[in-house]
Amino acid sequence: MTDPRYPFLDLAAVNASMLSDLKAAACRVIDSGRYVGGAECSAFEEELAAFAGTPYAVGTGNGLDALRLILKAYIALGRLAPGDEVIVPGNTYIATVLAVTDAGLTPVFVDADERTLNIDTSLIEAAISPATKAILTVHLYGRPAFDAEMAVVARRHDLLIIEDNAQAIGADAAGLKTGALGDAAAFSFYPTKNIGAIGDAGAVTTADKSLADTVRALANYGSDRRYHNIYEGYNSRLDPIQAACLRLKLSTADKETMRRRELARIYDSEIVNPLVIKPLRGNPDGSVWHQYVVRVGDREKFRTYLAANGVATDVHYAVPPHRQPCYSRYAHLSLPVTDMLAAQVVSLPISACTSPDDAREIANIINSYPND
Repeated sequence: MTDPRYPFLDLAAVNASMLSDLKAAACRVIDSGRYVGGAECSAFEEELAAFAGTPYAVGTGNGLDALRLILKAYIALGRLAPGDEVIVPGNTYIATVLAVTDAGLTPVFVDADERTLNIDTSLIEAAISPATKAILTVHLYGRPAFDAEMAVVARRHDLLIIEDNAQAIGADAAGLKTGALGDAAAFSFYPTKNIGAIGDAGAVTTADKSLADTVRALANYGSDRRYHNIYEGYNSRLDPIQAACLRLKLSTADKETMRRRELARIYDSEIVNPLVIKPLRGNPDGSVWHQYVVRVGDREKFRTYLAANGVATDVHYAVPPHRQPCYSRYAHLSLPVTDMLAAQVVSLPISACTSPDDAREIANIINSYPND
């Protein structure tokens, strides 16, 4: 099979423009002799906190661990307890729910909003019970999943708001960036993200010093100082080579957001095929467009047509968490919008591999998709 003319994602191409700087950053760490923790990790945490607009950031091994550590820290601090309920969106990647069940908490699924593809905030209050203690909102595809209704409901019921910000670094809502909207937020720097590491990496941001300190201790074997373990902890620390590379990437975050927004505007204005449902645009546009997700009635036919015309696509996500074998106990749930989205969503190319001219040509190809 030949390579597509319009690839969905090529990480080598994405990193090519800063390859020499990335190599220099890695060599700087190697030459330092400090391979766990140290100055690079501390500097990245400070820079991420400043970027997100929070007082504290703590590096972690990956995005799932960032979520797990937030929940475990709240349990250690007495804000959550095993068995407590956590509101989660039906339409999300499974990592969101894995963190909840790993902590011994109970996920309560809320269906998606067909317009935003994120959690339907109008349904949250009806899902709250006396056991509900938190809302875990997911800024899916780079679109902030936060509004005044969510904030009011959280205050009314004294609920924590935890952000799964794995896909939305730099997005903004309510005058703040994602990562600073709730009580704590988890970031992922998996290589495919808008700001991706050269491997796995994650982080937690918060304005709560006690939470930040607890996350840091839990991530380092539960220790607050050497050989003094106050929790039964884990080993999930940000690698200094990843930190050094992420410092470079973070400095390009605003530029990356502007580039993705330009591509999204092209798709928005130039895709006119009535068979293709485009994503809702915010006003103002706070999304960072980690994915540009359209919906079609016959997904396989559509993807086959695009592939035949040189356009690579992907699906995020074909099977929602409540339909996964490991969560068969939730298979009875009625989440009709989530199930509909899982059958219809298609992600178009929007990475650094895609130029504005590419986006226009992809739009033209989509507009020729036949109605037969």
